[in-house]
Amino acid sequence: MSKFNNNKIIPRYSVIAIVMSLIALAVLGKTIYTMTAKRSYWMEVASLQKKDSVKVKPTRGNILSCDGQLMASSLPEFKVYMDFNALKEAGNDTAFVDSIAYISKGLNNIFPEKSASEFKKHLMEGFHKMSKHWPIWDERIDYNTFKEIQSLPIFHLSKFKSGFHWDEFNARRRPFGSLAQRTVGDMFGAKDTARCGLELSYDSILRGTDGIIHRRKVRNKFLNITDTPPIDGADIVTTIDVSMQDLAERALIDELKEVNGNVGVAIVMEVATGDVKAIVNMDKCEDGEYREVKNHAVSDLLEPGSVFKTASIMTILDDGLVDTTYTVETGGGVWNMYGRDMKDHNWRRGGYGTLTLPWTLKYSSNVGVSRIIDLHYHKNPEKFIEGIYRLGLATDFHIPIAGYSPAKIRMPHKNSHGQYDNWNATALPWMSIGYETQVPPISTLTFYNAIANGGKMMKPRFVKQIIKNGEVVYNNPPQVIKEHIAKESTIKEITRILTEVVSEGLGKKAGSDKFLVAGKTGTAQMSKGALGYKAGGTNYLLSFAGFFPADKPRYSCIVCIQKTGLPASGGGMSGVVFHHIAEGIMAQDLKLNVQDARDKESILIPSAKTGNLLATDYVLNMLGFNVINGWGGAYPFGNPIWGTINQDGNKLIFKEEKINIVNLVPDVKGMGARDAVYLLEKHGIKTIVVGRGRVIEQSIAPNDKVQKGMKCTLRLG
Repeated sequence: MSKFNNNKIIPRYSVIAIVMSLIALAVLGKTIYTMTAKRSYWMEVASLQKKDSVKVKPTRGNILSCDGQLMASSLPEFKVYMDFNALKEAGNDTAFVDSIAYISKGLNNIFPEKSASEFKKHLMEGFHKMSKHWPIWDERIDYNTFKEIQSLPIFHLSKFKSGFHWDEFNARRRPFGSLAQRTVGDMFGAKDTARCGLELSYDSILRGTDGIIHRRKVRNKFLNITDTPPIDGADIVTTIDVSMQDLAERALIDELKEVNGNVGVAIVMEVATGDVKAIVNMDKCEDGEYREVKNHAVSDLLEPGSVFKTASIMTILDDGLVDTTYTVETGGGVWNMYGRDMKDHNWRRGGYGTLTLPWTLKYSSNVGVSRIIDLHYHKNPEKFIEGIYRLGLATDFHIPIAGYSPAKIRMPHKNSHGQYDNWNATALPWMSIGYETQVPPISTLTFYNAIANGGKMMKPRFVKQIIKNGEVVYNNPPQVIKEHIAKESTIKEITRILTEVVSEGLGKKAGSDKFLVAGKTGTAQMSKGALGYKAGGTNYLLSFAGFFPADKPRYSCIVCIQKTGLPASGGGMSGVVFHHIAEGIMAQDLKLNVQDARDKESILIPSAKTGNLLATDYVLNMLGFNVINGWGGAYPFGNPIWGTINQDGNKLIFKEEKINIVNLVPDVKGMGARDAVYLLEKHGIKTIVVGRGRVIEQSIAPNDKVQKGMKCTLRLG
């Protein structure tokens, strides 16, 4: 048997367990008490702790538009507090109580949502508690509001005499609001951490370098001693044009509302440089409003649809397998290709029959384009894809925006048995019309921009320069990706065809009667992943990509709209947005010579009234008018010439008038202030001038006798 009495051991362990549980409950209770009832006390104690080697945040650099306008900037914001203990030590507590009514009223004027009596009650509560960190207002305020508060009684004194102190923050602000928001980027609020766009891509440049300070006690006061000063961030100059961005955004939103679109994208690029002048990304939100939520322009990998047909036709033209006289039979608009029907948009109306190669693009014939490509590349699809790669559509542009995805266009691959392991008979026909590929809008636009640029492909550029303290520290010049995406003859032929797509084909609504437009429409069903194309309501991607003016291209543009259900038309919907953007940009860029508005029959010579001809002659000469001087010599120093200038045909003749100082008050009505004062004081009359402009009234009537000590008030207007 055991030597131990189990009955005695068990109660002993129970007592220990109970004691430990009580201790744990006591600790937990004390913790809860500290976190709730004593929270404000310990938070105040924590705020007073003096830390050594404290980091000092630098000012974040600005993001500027192409012409130097602020698109994102760091502005100071403040939270304001009172240290009533410091106020008492400075002996100003009585003055504070005496001024509390004025202070409360002043705060009420600044923050009308809180009454003066509420402010008074709040401040007096902190005063009675002798709080060292009592918030005057719970939210952050801007600099102007901060200065208003600081001008109030007591608060205007130094922080050691008034107890008024503050915490300063760098707040990120966009003067143009949501304009290009997803491209410029956002910050994670008070954390000062970039979350997307150029803010994130150039964060290390914009952020700057932290400084270090330490605290030292001097005469019973702690002072900040700088060890390492913070280095402010540099500014970046983008390629965005604010006026074009605003124009593109308004045009896109108007059409999205009209067609009840889900997503809209619009990009404008400068042909010669590849500069992205405008980039709009709009999502329809739950409240029905359109906002920038995601940068679809650079991240959406979607099947581009018919805008891809341009690349297919360019490839076969460049390979020399056909020319623009080539014809293809499209039948009644439906053509069976390897067990699957290819349809044109007008198949219910009988199709297009026989088409020449240019008209396959003008009518955006699926059957026509796919048959041309399949007839010539079916046995060698690698050659077709190599041509697409040569055009630059699959190029990775390394765009400096988070979320960017390069195009994905698969290359046929044969296994060891000589069979394609990622290809089937229908892949080539459907790829030729923009399916079975994934191309973001920015890549499609860059391709069309290269056509407009005579075959030279430019890398899309979002940032031009980095500036530090007003000096350019880095230039990001335009970068050529491909000198020639195709033969010169191919570029000329496709440009002509794209111009006719707008003037004669399905892209008419994108055109303008004021300048030539070239481009291609696109209407594609959007796949729903594993569910395919026909699950539920059909989603469409409507596109128009092109450039203008077609004869001397300056800008290229792509517009994409995603919507559910019919009607759905790339030319009739996205083309309309393209039209408004193109005409708006050309109107903004229109430079009128003022000489064009001149009436050649009229004589444009300004009139000049009686007055100081030294000044009048100077102004007229600066305006390009020569005065025939009548005095025959130089201006007498210190004695301005007085007289009139009369018009004689196309000439101005000066006639000098001697100032006869007689004892009569001169009439100075209609004169400028300087001439009127000069003339009156020449007669010994002291002058008082009221207002601006020309003399409309004088207090002493003209021709009155001048008397000693006379004063004349002149009212100008």
